[in-house]
Amino acid sequence: MTLLAKLMLATVATMSAATVQAKTPAPKPDTPVDCDSCKAWNGEVTPFNVFGNTWYVGTAGLSAVLVTSPQGHVLLDGALPQSAPLIIANIAALGFRIEDVKFILNSHAHWDHAGGIAALQAASGATVVASASGALGLQSGTNGKDDPQFQAKPVVHVAKVEKVKVVGEGDAIKLGPLNLTAHMTPGHTPGATTWTWTSCEGQRCLDVVYADSLNPYSSGDFTYTGKGDGPDISASFAASIAKVAALPCDIILSVHPDSTGVLDKAAKRSGEHNPFIDANACRAYAATADAMLTKRLAKERGVALPAAAPAAQHAH
Repeated sequence: MTLLAKLMLATVATMSAATVQAKTPAPKPDTPVDCDSCKAWNGEVTPFNVFGNTWYVGTAGLSAVLVTSPQGHVLLDGALPQSAPLIIANIAALGFRIEDVKFILNSHAHWDHAGGIAALQAASGATVVASASGALGLQSGTNGKDDPQFQAKPVVHVAKVEKVKVVGEGDAIKLGPLNLTAHMTPGHTPGATTWTWTSCEGQRCLDVVYADSLNPYSSGDFTYTGKGDGPDISASFAASIAKVAALPCDIILSVHPDSTGVLDKAAKRSGEHNPFIDANACRAYAATADAMLTKRLAKERGVALPAAAPAAQHAH
């Protein structure tokens, strides 16, 4: 080949590469969500071990949990869009890599638990997993019309997740020795999903529950008893609460850490004493949710409120 021919080929190759680069611009950072609680929710937290191969890598007000194995890792939830860099940094601080995360599991598709998933999926190449309803929320970037927090003109849109693996009741995500099971717990959202798995330290293995929100928080004139155009979902919501109460449960981690005292338990941990281990934790979480739902349903039905029922907390 002559020198001129070589130069011409090199020029063509350079032009082709430039054309490809021009057609595939670098992705833009996801837009942060601005809300009254967002700054506090997104506060930095030093990541920590919960038990065995289960780790907390979330923020001050929004949980993200890493379950690890030599064959790769599973991440649960992504918090806010602006939480993604913190979650990635927390994973690295524990000696793991975001690139080794093979699955990202979602509890529900509200922006405070799913907003960071698109960025985390892009960084890891992981398969995103959600319920059928949750998948629609992830793919649209906002709440569906059957969501208790649906708004006709959504205040918040987050980055869409185009490809989502859909799971149903009892479906399992398996990776090496890991086996995480989906439990449909609709109520807070139609696609709410509670996840369970087993973590071991030596010969001691415990049942871990990543419990989705069970509080009856809604927008506008939505009712759980079906007044207006919506269906009565009060019975299915109550069934979800009962399901969580009945799960094999040695450790509970809630999607909002303050709902089950996750950070307080971490602060009190010392030596062999592990406050996360509590065989009554899921029943206690469910009892609180049941009291909130009872109060909400009584109000909707116009009946006397139970005197001992606590006020519903604002949580997404």
